[in-house]
Amino acid sequence: MPNQTIALLHPGEMGAALGACLVSRGFRVLWVSQGRSAATRKRAEAAGLEECETLDRALAAAEVVLSVCPPHGALDLARAVAEKNFRGVYVDANAIAPATAREIGRAIEAAGAAFVDGGIIGPPPAAPGRTRLYLCGSAREKIAALFASIHVQAIALEGETGAAGGNRAPGVSPGGRVVYAAPQ
Repeated sequence: MPNQTIALLHPGEMGAALGACLVSRGFRVLWVSQGRSAATRKRAEAAGLEECETLDRALAAAEVVLSVCPPHGALDLARAVAEKNFRGVYVDANAIAPATAREIGRAIEAAGAAFVDGGIIGPPPAAPGRTRLYLCGSAREKIAALFASIHVQAIALEGETGAAGGNRAPGVSPGGRVVYAAPQ
């Protein structure tokens, strides 16, 4: 599976850590520098990400888009990608409401791309077993495979869009640790 190109939008603390994990597996991971800060550039370079000046160039080269951005920007970012007629797999891994995930899914799929809804639980991946990425959508298994053998445990879920990011029910284990149960 390496030799795939992934466009990471955008390398904040979590995104850069996810990107570094993918780079460690041999994937080409792009980031878009246009309009981004010096701090973003520094994180991207430290993670081994390859700079693309524009969204157009990144989308032309990528088979997968991984969106990891502040929740308030997730819908606008997805719409910008959809407007460019991206035809690969779009993974929204943002902390958004299920209704927003469904709206993003509709926009992405109407443009001709596959949509995978993702939800990240845990800190930026620096050690195994602490960061989980829940995924649902038609290409969930393909995306989960990208994260095999790295510090992110990718879990493919059955269910409709919105299940990965918004329908996990928090609970508490007997040891007092917060746990998340994926919908069955």
